[in-house]
Amino acid sequence: MPSYEMLIDGKPMRIELIKASENVFTAKTDGKIHTVQLLSDKPDLEKGFALKIGNKTYGIELARKEPDKPFSIKVEEVTFKAEVKTPMAKASVTVFAPTTTAATVRKGITRNQAEEGAVTAPMTGKIMSVKVKKGDPVKQGQALCVIEAMKMENEIVAPKAGTVQDVNVSEGSAVNEGDALFILA
Repeated sequence: MPSYEMLIDGKPMRIELIKASENVFTAKTDGKIHTVQLLSDKPDLEKGFALKIGNKTYGIELARKEPDKPFSIKVEEVTFKAEVKTPMAKASVTVFAPTTTAATVRKGITRNQAEEGAVTAPMTGKIMSVKVKKGDPVKQGQALCVIEAMKMENEIVAPKAGTVQDVNVSEGSAVNEGDALFILA
């Protein structure tokens, strides 16, 4: 999982990101896990973009950033000074770095299939509840299941509207990061 060492207003912070789908990510900061949804397909980093974290939406603006130099992040009306300590050569050019879905291959799903509709586990954990079944229509953002990881329950949501083609998990089953939980079409 991509990991970044940062300074936010001088405070050290480690951020780990996992891409769950095109615009949905799981972010782990200081042991806390958050589901983050980018609310635009093509965010404009300088003019601003919106992120949905949990049930709250935040307006974000980034000051023009030079590689390996401090920059400003404005969240709503509060501005923070940020500095990425992880070498930028290792990071993706996008706001969030995608992960590969190699773990999904273990369940017999090819990488191409995973990219075309798999909803993968953003972390290792235990399935607490499955909220949909094969054939169910789902809306973007609809809860598909709940995974317990590190004594926290994390709701896994549909990254897009569609129909559940396959359910690869059941209540009580253990999953690894990257495992295909559902296939949506």
